[in-house]
Amino acid sequence: MDDKNMISWSAMITGYARSGDLDSARCLFNEMPERNVVVWNAIIAGYTQNEKYSDVIHLFRKMQQVGSVKPNDITLVCVLSACAQLGALDLGKWIDLFIKRNKVELKLFLGNALADMFIKCGCLAEGMRVFETMKEKDVISWSIIVTGLAMHGYAEEAFSYFFEMLKTGVNPNEVTFMGLLSACTHAGLVEKGLEYFKLMESEYGITPQIEHYGCMVDLLSRAGRLNEAEDLINSMPIKPNAIVWGALLGGCRIYKDFERGEMVVQRILELNSEHSGSYVYLASIYASMGRLDDSANSMLKMRKNGVLKVPGCSWIEVDNRVHEFFMGDRSHPQADKIYSKIRELGPRMKIAGYKPNTDLVLQSVDEEEKENALSTHSEKLAIAFGLVNTSEGTTIRIVKNLRVCSDCHEAAKIISKVVKREIIVRDRSRFHIFREGSCSCNDYW
Repeated sequence: MDDKNMISWSAMITGYARSGDLDSARCLFNEMPERNVVVWNAIIAGYTQNEKYSDVIHLFRKMQQVGSVKPNDITLVCVLSACAQLGALDLGKWIDLFIKRNKVELKLFLGNALADMFIKCGCLAEGMRVFETMKEKDVISWSIIVTGLAMHGYAEEAFSYFFEMLKTGVNPNEVTFMGLLSACTHAGLVEKGLEYFKLMESEYGITPQIEHYGCMVDLLSRAGRLNEAEDLINSMPIKPNAIVWGALLGGCRIYKDFERGEMVVQRILELNSEHSGSYVYLASIYASMGRLDDSANSMLKMRKNGVLKVPGCSWIEVDNRVHEFFMGDRSHPQADKIYSKIRELGPRMKIAGYKPNTDLVLQSVDEEEKENALSTHSEKLAIAFGLVNTSEGTTIRIVKNLRVCSDCHEAAKIISKVVKREIIVRDRSRFHIFREGSCSCNDYW
């Protein structure tokens, strides 16, 4: 084309981004002689759709530095989505102030994104405030609140908002019921969960999807009703996936039903031979039974098959910058200070009652090395970084990509007591708010 205008440039960038080719999209973006808000939105939305949330925030910072292009609703929705995923509360708050200062109308999509950001960053009250100020609310708006209350452990309040939604004439959708079922899961309300699971199809004609079945299996398994959980899986009209079987495996781990657990592992590996959790589970139960050779063979088989364990990753935002940590990570510029803080906390935590759960470490090493391995889990590194870089009394907020392990959960409770700080951890399934040596989940997660 001889004449390439803003529309053609943005169309090409959008096309590349939607096909997952972000490198080509970025090259075109960098080549452009000038850019307007539509082009900026094309590249920012592309990174959002491909879940490159750190890059979304970096691009937005560059857009701000340019200064000549003002963000619009689409820009803000994309950036708020990234903030929600990474727990970047400071930037989310800045956008909230930008909306107020510029008297931007809080339309449906923007209001939903802002409420979702606050809730996923652990600011439930702020999310509720945004929700209440919205002139228009749809099923997504209500589902955000129901799911948010569930994630924070407020099951009864989630049910209350569900009934309030029905009064306004808004019908629930699949996401709403996922919120209700997860509320039941986090509170151990089995009968209530079964009631809502039946209600979604009988009353609202919503066919349960595999995610709903997974949630129900998780609910039954955590309550120790493993027979019912297995029966539900076997009666599913759709083929259960590794996630559904994995929910049952979690119950087998909690209630030490090793025989059923071995069977479940075989089912999972038939569906997904690269399911690292299955190999780790087998190694763990064999080790607990004293079958150390079998435990080692399970980990060896995992390595031979080229299966990689999903690495634990934690994010923390300090001074408008998101910092990322992996287990045993020493790549951060402040690694020396972080590890020094961990060493300093160790004796204080033990005096306060902390006992490292070394059973979680499967390597054949001595107890001291196992304790050292536990001390470098990603959320512990993030907590230590937060303690080093924030003033006394400041709440520490962390996002974890996996479910928090039992040792880190116990450690966070003790640290909150020792340093007199509130620590908020959002893991894959819910929020944990640690205060004065206890957690909002009441140790049920």
